[in-house]
Amino acid sequence: MFALLSAIYFPVQAQTAEQPDVLFIAIDDLNDWVGPLGGHPQSKTPNIDRLAAMGTVFSNAYAPAALCSPSRAAIMTGVSSATSGVYANGTDWRKAKPLEGVPTIPRFFRDNGYRSVGAGKLFHASTYNTWAYFGYNDTTAWEAYFPSLERQLPDESTPHDRPANGSPLSQNFDWSAVSTTDMAMGDGQVVTWSVEQILVDSDTPKFNAVGIYRPHLPWYLPQKYFDMHPLENIILPEVLENDLDDIPEAMIESGNRGGMSGMGIHDWIAEDESKDRWREGVRAYLASISYADAMVGHLLDALEQSGRADNTIIVLWSDHGWHLGEKGRWRKQTLWRESTRVPFIVVAPGVTKAGSKIAATVSLLDLYPTLVELAGLDIPTHPEGISLLPLIEDPDIEWDHAAISTNDFGNHAVSTDQYRYIQYVDDTEELYDIKSDPNEWHNLAGDPELGPVKERLIALLPKHDESADRAASRNAD
Repeated sequence: MFALLSAIYFPVQAQTAEQPDVLFIAIDDLNDWVGPLGGHPQSKTPNIDRLAAMGTVFSNAYAPAALCSPSRAAIMTGVSSATSGVYANGTDWRKAKPLEGVPTIPRFFRDNGYRSVGAGKLFHASTYNTWAYFGYNDTTAWEAYFPSLERQLPDESTPHDRPANGSPLSQNFDWSAVSTTDMAMGDGQVVTWSVEQILVDSDTPKFNAVGIYRPHLPWYLPQKYFDMHPLENIILPEVLENDLDDIPEAMIESGNRGGMSGMGIHDWIAEDESKDRWREGVRAYLASISYADAMVGHLLDALEQSGRADNTIIVLWSDHGWHLGEKGRWRKQTLWRESTRVPFIVVAPGVTKAGSKIAATVSLLDLYPTLVELAGLDIPTHPEGISLLPLIEDPDIEWDHAAISTNDFGNHAVSTDQYRYIQYVDDTEELYDIKSDPNEWHNLAGDPELGPVKERLIALLPKHDESADRAASRNAD
């Protein structure tokens, strides 16, 4: 059983005139469809490409969980779901006993002399959409927050009362152009406020955190972003017929729960034999990525204008990936690669090499200690990840660390440079050689020749605290 991470004391450390600022950018539901990762040939992300050219891209980075709130709780506290017991969106991480006394990333920086401000979805957010009612912000972490400490996302207009795409499944699973400007959108309001914070003078170093909501559903955007991706030219994800034949039945059953489920959505998408409905969905997701990318551009422009770019650490990450038909699924919440591999970019002046790419496997649990060490602060004892600074400084060093991703209690994926092993709570399993099979089409878990490989990966699985307070069921968003 894991010991409680409580009653932790962190002394305030002395600041120096050269203490770096931090620009902390979180993007919701963003998979590998960005330029630096090449996940889709039609992705248009000039600003994320620009950021990548400034620093280091981790091309094999994995989220600690496949759902918003558990992943963000793990990233922001440095503590995995298997330790904290936070497995679902309906679980308030702030009430999890194993997290008592654990400072979140922004709280740690605030405690160590930083002016900590945030905006948008950083923890699991309250939104303009009444269906997503969770808040869970760390109200102790900020000197200021937009739109407020109680509400992380601002209101924005919606185009209609019912889904424009004709979906019978959910108003949230929808896409449409809206008649508004970029900056009137919810993310535009968040970024406008964040730009002001980047430009404000401060006698202390600044920790500026910005949560960009798109490409999270619903995909409502100004028309120009749809126009950037003409429907007739859309390339669909590569899929394999009968791909699910070697998948554990329990996984397929869980994917078919309810009309809003990932596989239920794909059944509706696939009803259209012309595949235009599928193209429309892919187009809307690509358009949403391009919109999020434009928001990143405003932040980078403001940083250049501030005159502090040469002394600002920038991190960009996503909480998990997203399926758009791969393995007959839409949305997230699987342990397959499309749902767990995420963008992760670090720019640290004087440390990262411009335009570099690191292929070693890393976890976003590593973000906490890495960022703290890059800022010149002492790493606290509680993070379960490891600092990536040695890897950044020498990408050729021996690196045999694995990344663990979790999806509800007892379901985990172990990712290494070559293999991905998935074990479900009922002990069913999947094993993929991602070097020869990056799409995870061929489940090798039953191959006796790979038995030793599988045993090594099983040994890396987390041990569970059976008494941890955990959610009884998964939430869809």
